[in-house]
Amino acid sequence: MRQTITTLSALLLSVGILLTGSGLQGTLLAVRGNLEGFPPSMIGMMMSGYFAGFIAGCVVGPHIVRRVGHIRAFSVFAAIAASVILLHALAVDPYVWTGLRAITGISLAGLYMIIESWLNERSPNELRGSIISIYRIVDLTATTGGLLLLTLGDPEDYPLFCLGAILICLALVPVGLTRSAIPAPIGTVKIRIGRLYRLSPLGVVGCFGFGVVSGAFWGMGPVFAQAGGVPLSGVAYFMASVMIGGAAAQWPIGWLSDKYDRRTILAGVVFLASLAGLVLIGLYGMPAQFLLAGSALFGALMIPVYSLCISHANDYMEPGDFVEASSGLLLLNGAGAVVGPLVASVLMEATDARALFAFTALVHAAMGGFALYRMTRRPPKPADEQGDFIAVPRSTPAVFQLDPRAEEEEESAGETMASTPMASSPGASPPDEPGPPEETRH
Repeated sequence: MRQTITTLSALLLSVGILLTGSGLQGTLLAVRGNLEGFPPSMIGMMMSGYFAGFIAGCVVGPHIVRRVGHIRAFSVFAAIAASVILLHALAVDPYVWTGLRAITGISLAGLYMIIESWLNERSPNELRGSIISIYRIVDLTATTGGLLLLTLGDPEDYPLFCLGAILICLALVPVGLTRSAIPAPIGTVKIRIGRLYRLSPLGVVGCFGFGVVSGAFWGMGPVFAQAGGVPLSGVAYFMASVMIGGAAAQWPIGWLSDKYDRRTILAGVVFLASLAGLVLIGLYGMPAQFLLAGSALFGALMIPVYSLCISHANDYMEPGDFVEASSGLLLLNGAGAVVGPLVASVLMEATDARALFAFTALVHAAMGGFALYRMTRRPPKPADEQGDFIAVPRSTPAVFQLDPRAEEEEESAGETMASTPMASSPGASPPDEPGPPEETRH
């Protein structure tokens, strides 16, 4: 284990530096845009641009890597991402920033995908669970650290933009010096949304809804805090407390979901998250320490939802389907993250900043209602037949190759094919939900 972690340390260090820079940049731009007097709808458009670019990056990234190789592609993406951060400071305009955010999304998706495919290639099967847990810890820690870097300077000045660019450039160093063998070319995953919905309706709706809520919060949360009277230094702590709350609650909630019907836990969590949003509305304008407590509660209930949805969907996947299905859920999550900031920002502009958490409360409540509906349509999966909960980073499709559930399902598929002359179709619908005729399933 120690030797493996040592081997992968350079890659983990690179992704940690990248996440730190990314965490700083997203909040910095929202704060700076608000200080510049950009209307909320323009800030929402900027943040949606990032998520749209990230989705595009997950599609085009593998083709670029196959064309020029991992090291060259990593260098190109890092150079573009660092340059774009500096361009924000030179051209302060919401429309320019929207385009730049889209380019940032494409570049960061390529960077994360390269590192995650590298981690997957160098991770022994028996250590995948431990490595993805370490990766998740790096994710949460680095993103939180990046948010706190906002306290080091004035968002209206250029040094914080320079710091973000420096961090992206520094991420090149560990990867450039690593002695790990270059992995195989990154593959693409076929995604079938219709089949995925038949497989797990709640997983599809839940991941899309989580994307709507998380995109709205990460895009417009700093605007809410500023409008509520939180000082600039406190905005960083407000956002970071969400990450800290999510990190603290992720594993206890996951443990409960492994012991009981996962849909019950998911429904309870999203209904409580809806209430947490209403609590934040009530705390609006109060001293910053109250908002910090409210945001930590909100994060504790919001952040685990994505992994709960992935785990629930995995309970109904056919052997060998994990990577394809999870990648589809990630795409739906990204689509939701494009929609969330746009809708929330329009509502905030039409009313006031409190509309952000009224919106998240409504979306969370709708997700909970759909979970209750699904519980009437499908019997519960016995707890001993459920897969293990794993806190999955919300990153690129490459991260699912690293997930130990992918390896387990591949092995299960191999055993099934070896013992059964006619293996069941991977497109088959769950027993309680009739699918289309056999000849149209694929």
